[in-house]
Amino acid sequence: MTHHDEPTAARTPPAGGAALNPELEAFITEQVRLQVAAELKCQGLDPARAKRVAIIASKGTLDLAYPPLILATTAAAMDMEATIFFTFYGLNIIHKKKHKGLKVPPLANPAMPVPMPNIVGVLPGMTRMATWMMKDWMKKGGVPNIPDLLDLAKENGVRLIACQMSLEVLGLKKEDLIEGLQFAGAGNFLDYAADADITLFV
Repeated sequence: MTHHDEPTAARTPPAGGAALNPELEAFITEQVRLQVAAELKCQGLDPARAKRVAIIASKGTLDLAYPPLILATTAAAMDMEATIFFTFYGLNIIHKKKHKGLKVPPLANPAMPVPMPNIVGVLPGMTRMATWMMKDWMKKGGVPNIPDLLDLAKENGVRLIACQMSLEVLGLKKEDLIEGLQFAGAGNFLDYAADADITLFV
């Protein structure tokens, strides 16, 4: 008997039973892997899932429009999954006519870098001055403006969700808002946020 005529060595069957067909064994192994991965995902332990950031934007002033957008775009740059839920006055940030003209109210705003007494804050033109000052600070700091941050967010896959209930309460229509948004209720966002690694309210 030549070398080529030697019979192929059979796989040693496991104790107590016959050896599995290689194709069947591979199929079972793959099915077990998929079941384990699905269970881990249900438990929020899926190692392949990117970290998730859920942000609620509820304010519509210029100083409070920057934080959610900066945080979300930074998260996206770090390969995180990010979503911003715009609700109530936060809808101003994504309003077609308002997002380019958001203002900073100096009245009763102790966080202003240049504190203004309330008696001064109520004077005509002070809101315009405070807004100009903040835009100037952000520009000198190399921070994009709100429209550019919104574009950057969309380009990097940040989900921008407008609260459907807030639209109805405030008498707004989908057409009043910028392009590239999703529309959903609080329940939909909470389903997403329930599995988030980081949740922020602004």
